Amino acid sequence: MNAPSRLDTTPRLEDYPYRLSDNVRFGDLDPNQHVNNAVYATYFETGRVTLMKLPEYGLTPPGLAWIMVRLDIHFRAELHWPNTIELGLGVVKLGRTSVTFEQVVFSQGKCIASAMSVGVMLDEATRRPAPLSAEIVEKLRPWHKRGIAVAMPNI
Repeated sequence: MNAPSRLDTTPRLEDYPYRLSDNVRFGDLDPNQHVNNAVYATYFETGRVTLMKLPEYGLTPPGLAWIMVRLDIHFRAELHWPNTIELGLGVVKLGRTSVTFEQVVFSQGKCIASAMSVGVMLDEATRRPAPLSAEIVEKLRPWHKRGIAVAMPNI
């Protein structure tokens, strides 16, 4: 008897509501002429920082900052230069002081890498984690990953 087939867990770009485009740079390459694995952390950082720190999104109130405490990357395919990439991000979990994101890098319609990242809100004066306010939780709502229910923290 054959084991049941596994569900396809390949990410779909349309499930990630926050998206932006970027270019693969020649300097991103390693001696094997594909994007070096360490560069993917920078691609994922670009997606997170653009959302969390740009003033128009209102996700970093004065006196507070976001720090990354975890990044787990799944490398799915090689990426070469020259090329363009699409970065996708979706909120999948809210904690008392943290936000968990699923992130993806797509190129030419194919998922090249995916990641789970966790950011913690930090009080800049005390350097301690700060609770997410109801306002921040609400401002994160448009960025919830499609197709999942994000549990809301007890505020």
